[in-house]
Amino acid sequence: MILSQVDTVQDISKEDFLKKYFIPQRPVLIKGYARKWKDFDKWNLDYIYSQVGEQEVGLYDNKPADPNKATNEPVTHMRFKDYITLIKKQPSDYRIFFYIITDHLPELLKNFSYPDLGFKYFKRIPTLFFGGSEARVLMHYDVDLGDLLHFQFEGKKRVLLFPPDQSAFLYKVPLSVHTVYNIDYENPDYQEFPALQYAQGYEIFMEHGDALFMPSGYWHFNRYLEAGFSVTLRSFPSGPKRLLKMLNEVFIIRYTDKIMRKIWKKKWVQRKQEKAYQKSQEALKEYLK
Repeated sequence: MILSQVDTVQDISKEDFLKKYFIPQRPVLIKGYARKWKDFDKWNLDYIYSQVGEQEVGLYDNKPADPNKATNEPVTHMRFKDYITLIKKQPSDYRIFFYIITDHLPELLKNFSYPDLGFKYFKRIPTLFFGGSEARVLMHYDVDLGDLLHFQFEGKKRVLLFPPDQSAFLYKVPLSVHTVYNIDYENPDYQEFPALQYAQGYEIFMEHGDALFMPSGYWHFNRYLEAGFSVTLRSFPSGPKRLLKMLNEVFIIRYTDKIMRKIWKKKWVQRKQEKAYQKSQEALKEYLK
């Protein structure tokens, strides 16, 4: 992988953000951006613990999804408080995925404000993500194709970002929003995945209060280096082409894959993995001509 440093700023105006990053669709890290929030001191695991009551949450781990089950099915469930206690106490790869604040913890909506950066937020689904110090998230892009403003809290996190035009080198799985399961992005094997060494992207290390702008369709891999959590604010898909692509991803490609996975199970997953490898090998040959 060819990894560059992402642009990093301490603050940014709406005009500069739109001109330099949003319109050209370039990522940027804004250090400590959440410190602008009036209740910034509440964005920690202790405060979340005090608010969740007796909620139970679904947990995911680092293992590939079971081909005999739905891809979004949790591996186990746990009381939210017990989960927070666990990840604070010891290393864990358990993580919480796509916890919608408006549905489960609306009180948190009072503790932040949507940054005025010139684009429209989809305010129905501000989401939380949690991870233990060994948790990682498979390389993927978001199916709704929104632009993302991703805030990190508590522990540090490593993020890899790749533009959509790098898909061919990342071993993208057909009819899916993720890459093949067996790539280790912390120690990539270029013998097994030779195209990956030509993928051009960014490496970012996030700390408490940092915000990362991830443009629509960007691939991202997240590795929690310490127990922590994040908040993602997303925009509506901008422009008719992106909207049509999003509808195709959500209602045609996604459900076609679900049906085929239900029918063929492990055979379907294996076939897609093989096809991903084949396509990236073809892209590599073309690139090296």
